Order: sequence, then structure tokens, then C-alpha cells
Amino acid sequence: MAKPVRVNENLQKIIKESRMTYDRLALELGIVAGRNGDPARPGKSLISHWVRYSVVPSGDMPHYLAAVLSDRIGRTVTLADLGLAEAAVDLRDWRLDTLSVLADLRRIDVDDVEVDRSTALQLMAYSLGALALPGEKWWSATARTGATRGGASSRRVGEADVEAVRDMTSLFSQVDQRRGGGHARAAVVQYLTSDVARFLRGTFASDRTRRQMFSAAAELAYVAGWMAFDSTDHAAAQTYFGLAVRLAAEADDPAMAGHVLRAMAHQALDLGHPKQALDIATASISGDRYALACPRERALLGVIHARGLAATGQHTAASGALLQAQRDLAAAGPGDDEPARVFFFGEASLAHETASALRDIGDLRGAVKEFEHSVETRKASSFARTHAVTLGYLGAVHVRLKNIEAGCTVWSAALDAMEPVRSGRTRQTAMHMRATLSPFRHRGIRSIDRVDSRAAAYLEATS
Repeated sequence: MAKPVRVNENLQKIIKESRMTYDRLALELGIVAGRNGDPARPGKSLISHWVRYSVVPSGDMPHYLAAVLSDRIGRTVTLADLGLAEAAVDLRDWRLDTLSVLADLRRIDVDDVEVDRSTALQLMAYSLGALALPGEKWWSATARTGATRGGASSRRVGEADVEAVRDMTSLFSQVDQRRGGGHARAAVVQYLTSDVARFLRGTFASDRTRRQMFSAAAELAYVAGWMAFDSTDHAAAQTYFGLAVRLAAEADDPAMAGHVLRAMAHQALDLGHPKQALDIATASISGDRYALACPRERALLGVIHARGLAATGQHTAASGALLQAQRDLAAAGPGDDEPARVFFFGEASLAHETASALRDIGDLRGAVKEFEHSVETRKASSFARTHAVTLGYLGAVHVRLKNIEAGCTVWSAALDAMEPVRSGRTRQTAMHMRATLSPFRHRGIRSIDRVDSRAAAYLEATS
């Protein structure tokens, strides 16, 4: 695949001609959050990096940029005027080859020395267009591509190599649960785009081994995406999730694909796109993605589908989906052949997601009950990140119920749980605490001032 086109100095000149600040331009483009999910910096860093590092915005963004600048200046500004006559390849395009996407991800997220790797994929914007899933023909064609893809190297790949990838993925997943997406993400990406990429281009002992390796790689790409999501690097997360879906499709592993689609729906819900989230969640439980999943994974897919229904106002359907998710989890047992990827999902996780759905429906007291059940049943030492987020959500619901003292007590526990965690979502929780408590600052209320100061300290320490 061709390298992205370099932007010439015309982009900077025309932005200056428009007399728009980077902040204003970011808002016009619909970029609502800057680096690290900081709402106080709405996209300024993203646009300044386009200019500073001469990087082409991805997807439809060049066209939006030209349209906004044309309107501001009062004349037509073309992509050529901006130095963007050739659009950059968007790695979320479902038509691209799976292994080519993986190779390009290595170039922009590992090898690129001109752009700080921590911001490389943030130069893209989260794309609603990429949430439109391909049709059934794509899935069957991609599975055929996997079956007929010839090994590009003579390296022989066997079941021991598959087990090695699964072992590393399990290790990274456990670190993510304990420490948050801010720990070891670079190592995950490096391993995926180097060792695992070489396995995928090897010669397989059998077609079964090929499918197992592509499925294992899909799970690792999902972990990379989840870590990026947890770090609020949403465009990067979306790109890795898309890669994971492609790999699962080449492996002809519907249950793995459903697992990733569920994560994409979760991300869309958190970013405030309920319709798109419901569409993807519905896809995650369709056909063999649900039918071939183990009971525990069915419960996971089902509860996110329930959250999508709740977020779109379909309260009765959401209640029914929650009950089905509970039945599915209750059906899980020791004899099930469960994939390792569902190790984190149990009673506490189901209660957390159920509480989130009840909160969105408006049943705040029901949400409190379920969040509290989640806190009580979770092994906090193994799932510190989620434990902190659950406590943060619980405190917020207490405050919505006008019980600020209870909220502060819970938030104090959340801040305790956050100390070993580096996560964009825990940062967002701390920012929400400060924003919510801001009207009560400097009133001499000790519990409020203590939570506020601790949240500020956490944000400072993790910036």
C-alpha cells in the first residue's frame, strides 16, 4: 500500500487566511475531544499535529476540512489547494487486505519516527462511517481469502506457535485488567505487528492451524484495540477492532467476530452514538456469532445488546435482553469449552453492564443496586481498572439522586482503586468528579474538598 501523501505548507497558509483558531476549526469539524480525552482541549492538538507534522487527515476529514474552510473564506477551497489532492488510505476501509492493513499499522504505530507514536493514530478521527459493517458477501469472501491465501514465507507455523500467541494474549489481557490500557500497550502492538504478523505470512501445518492462528491474532488485535479504547485513543481503537474483525473473518470464527463487534458497540455507546451501537450490537448476536458462542460469551454479547436497546429508548426490549443475558450466564458451567477471552466476564461484570442499562433507562435506584452488587462480587485485585470505573459510575448515580455525601464516599473508594491504574476511562471518571463537584468548591465541605483535591492529584499524576 502507498505511503500517506505529505501535506505541503498550503494547509497552514489557508488556515491562517481563514482567521480561525485551531480550537474553532476543531469544533466546526466535529472533533469534540483532544488528546487523552481532555474536554478542555477540543481537538487543538489533533489539528496542530496535522500542520506541524505535515500529516494527511484520514477518511472523509480532508473533504470536511475543505468545506469548512471554503465557507469561512468565501471561495472554493479544493483538496489540491490544501496539499491534499490525494487522500490518505484509511485503514478502516473494509475493502483493504487484512495483512496489508497489519503491515501499515506497524509503519504508522511502531516504525514512524517523524510522529510521536503515542499520537500517530490520534491524528485520525473516530469515524461513524467505519461503523457501517460490510454485507454478508464480504464475510464469505473474506473467509475464502483466508482459505486460499498462500504462505508468503517458508516459515512453518504449527500448533505450538498458536499456543504461544494465546499465552501472550492472556498475559496482556490480565495486565490490562489490573493496570489499565496505559500499561504495556506498546508491547502488545509490537508483538502483534512483528512476531504475529510473521506467523500469519508463514506456511501452516494444516488449514485448521491457519484458522487457529488467525483467530489468535484476532484476539490479540482486539486486546490492542481495547487498550487503546481504555486509553481514550478512539480512532486507534477503532482501527485495531476493525483489524480484529478481518482476522476473525479470515479464520472463519464467527464467535470471535461477535466478541469484537460487541467491543465496537461498547465504544460507540461510550462515545454517545446509540443508534450505531445498537446496529453493531445486533450484528454481534446474529446467526452463528451468538449460536456458536459459549453461554458466558452469549451473556456478554447479550448485555451489550441490552445496553444498546436501553440507550435508544427501547426499554421493554432492553429488559427482556437483560433477562436473557442473566439466563445465559446462569447456564455457564465448568464443563463448557470456554475461550480464554471471556475470563473477565462473570457476575460482577454482568451487574456492571446491567446497572449501566438501568441508568440509561432512568431507573437510578435499580442502577445503584446493580452497581453495588458488581462492587461486592468483583475480585478487585485482579480487575482493578473495572472496579475503579464501577465505583466511579456508582458515585455519579448517587449524586444524581441528590445524595452527595454517599457519592463522595464511593468516589473516595474509586480514587483508592485508581492509584495503580493508568487508564483514560479512570481519568474521565476523575474529571467527571471534579466537574460535578465544582459548584460546591470552597464552601468548606470537607468530604467534597477532599475528593476534589484527590481527583486533581490523580489527573496531574497521570497526565
